Amino acid sequence: MPGTPRPSRRGFTAAALTGALTLLLALLTTTTGPPAAAGPRGASAAEPYAGYVFTYFTGEGTADGEQVHLALSEGNDPLRWRELNGGAPVLRSTLGDRGVRDPFLIRSPQGDRFYLIATDLRIYGNGDWDRAQRHGSRSIIVWESSDLVTWSPQRSVQVSPPTAGNTWAPEAYWDESRGRYVVFWASKLYAADDPQHTGGSHNRMMYATTTDFRTFSEARVWHDPGHSVIDSTVIRHQGVYHRFTKDERNQSESAPCGKFIAQERSADLLAAAWSPVADCIGREGAAGPGISRGEGPAVFKSNTEEKWYLFIDEFGGRGYVPFETTDLASGRWTMSPSYDLPSSPRHGTVVPVTRAEYDRLSAR
Repeated sequence: MPGTPRPSRRGFTAAALTGALTLLLALLTTTTGPPAAAGPRGASAAEPYAGYVFTYFTGEGTADGEQVHLALSEGNDPLRWRELNGGAPVLRSTLGDRGVRDPFLIRSPQGDRFYLIATDLRIYGNGDWDRAQRHGSRSIIVWESSDLVTWSPQRSVQVSPPTAGNTWAPEAYWDESRGRYVVFWASKLYAADDPQHTGGSHNRMMYATTTDFRTFSEARVWHDPGHSVIDSTVIRHQGVYHRFTKDERNQSESAPCGKFIAQERSADLLAAAWSPVADCIGREGAAGPGISRGEGPAVFKSNTEEKWYLFIDEFGGRGYVPFETTDLASGRWTMSPSYDLPSSPRHGTVVPVTRAEYDRLSAR
């Protein structure tokens, strides 16, 4: 065993030395500013989630369908929902095409602000999908809120280059390594010498970065497999990003998974190449029943257990249909056996909310 400590020749006793070291450790571990954001929850990390909010649109079949609708889960059950505002739109667009589709909601890394972004597009009353992809909007629509009840005036922000014919289904993810939001969407790009966009093209995923959803970096191609893809969404788990994207091709021998969802993985959100995990997600098969075709995937983790949900929009059919897995990396998804979603929900987002946020929304 150690011997009896002797006084230092510099006049320090062991107790004094211990005290000095303790003080130094305290100084080194004390922060002088606000705590760094810890993942997507940020400031709300200490608050347990009490449920989910669901943003969606209901389709181009009615005058109010291409506006922002909200629903609130029954507690922490992501398969049971109540429509807010009596089922009427909560936000209406008065800019651009005066219609919005694919509303996407994201919480800031600090946890104190929400951004809602959406496609600037109205198909109701015209049905012209070709024009929408040649001469559609190059902007996204943005709203902000600190409480999910009171929203800023909407703004339109141009993100796509002049060669783009459309800017569809914008989504965002906070990239901790870059300290910026990566915002991504689908565009058809036309030749620079084809300003009327009369030539052929295909949708590919684009991206830009921002810190405030006001000023964006120059748009770049994110994912272009050489054929049309749209509706990418991303979730991160154990340091790995999982991307879900719609294969926009018609089904054929060369594209057996056309009109279904593919899953890929990467350690870097902006990697040029991602590793394939699964395709044909949503199609009926050995894993169980499925849907006839799908788009607009929305992926999120359960608030209460090690389970993930993937809502897939069966366009032209039931709208969103939920699938689930207990192993995100496996790519194996099964349709939820029982669910009660809002009426006609189309491409949107599911986001967890705290008790205070849940109660404010519940009063609507």
